[in-house]
Amino acid sequence: MDASRVRRGDAALVADYRRLVELCPALALTLLAAEDPDPAPARGWHSAAELAADPAALAEALAGESARIAPLAAEHGTSPRPHVAASRLLHHYVWSACLLIAGPWHLARRVPVIDPRDLWLHAPTGDLALRPRAHRTLPGDDELRAELRAAVVAHVEPLLTAFAGPTRRGTRALWGMVTDDLASAVWYLGRMLDQEAAAVAAAASVLPGGTQPLPGAADFRVLRGADGLEHHTRTRLGCCLYYTIRPDSACLTCPRTSDEERLQRF
Repeated sequence: MDASRVRRGDAALVADYRRLVELCPALALTLLAAEDPDPAPARGWHSAAELAADPAALAEALAGESARIAPLAAEHGTSPRPHVAASRLLHHYVWSACLLIAGPWHLARRVPVIDPRDLWLHAPTGDLALRPRAHRTLPGDDELRAELRAAVVAHVEPLLTAFAGPTRRGTRALWGMVTDDLASAVWYLGRMLDQEAAAVAAAASVLPGGTQPLPGAADFRVLRGADGLEHHTRTRLGCCLYYTIRPDSACLTCPRTSDEERLQRF
């Protein structure tokens, strides 16, 4: 990458993130300035780099996820198995990271450079903290989309290796989760902007298929209800296992959910 196209210490990127936090209630994020101290592991904070490299940090984060989902599972007569908790935690982190990388791209054509040492997860709550440092810009749309995919891959790859054992998932399934979460993050932001159709088109342009290691396409489609209203949907490449916590409620994009069931829930 041409160094002249890497912008560091940029107030515009911080403004992007402030807007993202305002727009996205599902994103529990604290923004850190360059001079702020790192969140302390003693208080339950672990960077993505630590989660990828330190088994004790990963174990603490997994225990936190198990504790968070246990009450919901108990309401439905189930208990979270270890690989389910691991899959849910990885899904939460990857979706959040995809939103943090794709959000400024969708809002302002900026692709953040997020070092795994600059994004932290709070094990007890699942909240995140980010120190924005730099972004990349490119003149061409295709180049920028490729840069976005590369940024996502570079950030999450070490974590996928660390989570492979706890989630009991293979390489293709893990990258399928990343594909799903990148499509989902852009789609979610579009709904928050009240620009769903534009976001669906943007996600499809980023994930046309054949962009390894991301194994699939966004592959959105439109369902038309009996009332004539149209709804965007897609089917995930893999299951996020939410149905194992609430057996009566699979996700709208779950491979287990038919289009007829989706229409009933819109």
